[in-house]
Amino acid sequence: MKQGAAIAGIGATAYYRRGQSAPRTLEELVGEAILRAVADAGLSCIDIDGFAYFAGGFDTPLLMEMLAIDTVTFSAAVTGAGGGSAGCIGLAADAINAGSARTIVCVGANQQGNQRFGAITAAQDRSPLSAFYENAGLVGPGHMFALLARRHMHLYGTRREHFAEVALTCRDNATRNPNALKREPLSLDAYFEAPMLADPHGLFDFCLESDGAVAAIVTSEERARDCRRGAIPVVSHVHGGNRGWGRSIYWLNMKEADFASSGHAVIANILYERADLGPEDIQVAQFYDHFTSQVLMQIEDYGFCAKGEGGDFVASGALRPGGRLPINTDGGQLSCAYVWGMTHVFEAVQQLRGESSNPAPGARHCLVTGGPSNLPVSALILGAP
Repeated sequence: MKQGAAIAGIGATAYYRRGQSAPRTLEELVGEAILRAVADAGLSCIDIDGFAYFAGGFDTPLLMEMLAIDTVTFSAAVTGAGGGSAGCIGLAADAINAGSARTIVCVGANQQGNQRFGAITAAQDRSPLSAFYENAGLVGPGHMFALLARRHMHLYGTRREHFAEVALTCRDNATRNPNALKREPLSLDAYFEAPMLADPHGLFDFCLESDGAVAAIVTSEERARDCRRGAIPVVSHVHGGNRGWGRSIYWLNMKEADFASSGHAVIANILYERADLGPEDIQVAQFYDHFTSQVLMQIEDYGFCAKGEGGDFVASGALRPGGRLPINTDGGQLSCAYVWGMTHVFEAVQQLRGESSNPAPGARHCLVTGGPSNLPVSALILGAP
């Protein structure tokens, strides 16, 4: 890791509301994002010799045919789903450092025309492993994570006002991002007047359902410095987790310390140790925000406050621009777009380049997380050029 890999280019399609990317195909979206990332780095597709994935079931030989790539020497995926979004960058960085490839594309994409991720468990085949949550009527992740949120409220006195602060912060950031899907202001009254979908999660506690694609080019830090946009160093990365979190919402049998959490505490400690940094060295963060409650629990797991104090931390205004820890500065998955967490990688690079619509002046390190979800969950620390 310390040999030095870096992100040299990023690219994204426009973001679409769920189903509105048709008649374009998923492959078209992915191809456009990759072409944009390659151009951002000042490279060409023939420079690509590796792929790293985390979700979507992408087909390396098909992408090679589409992009006229002659030879690849690395193609791999992090298991799981959105929890691996930061992890795929780490996977690419390890391959670069090992000499397995020279220019690796990391890509994530959604197209929810035929399947809504918000009800994904309802579409799965019945099995002994799914009996508990199916019989309990837990048809989507929003229902399942609601149980963790309610437990956190019971243990620590967390209130819906605290979850609202996460939603309002992300929406406020999105109002200044021309690429965000939700740019209209959101008030506290509107938050509480919105329908309750899975107590304590209301409408604005859920991420968006959207289509789009995001790609990132990972190469050596030395080579990235010579690329068109320079290098954003991969300072530290990790994907994994502890057995107590395991299948997370798909078994709901965690011990209490893990149940009212995001399952990130173990990898947070490893991430900091590998970087020789601590939470005090992080100036801005892009937290995986499929649900507001899990942002609050990640803040605790990454040591920005003590366990159970996440509510007070967010209520202090710490997440807002100019606060202790500005978060999800593009609007996040709650208000910008949901692309399996890859929008957070894109925004982290923009933030450290000084191109964000909500800049955090002087930021030297940006935390990016993937998940909470079933293992692996993942995290990155990216550094300023």
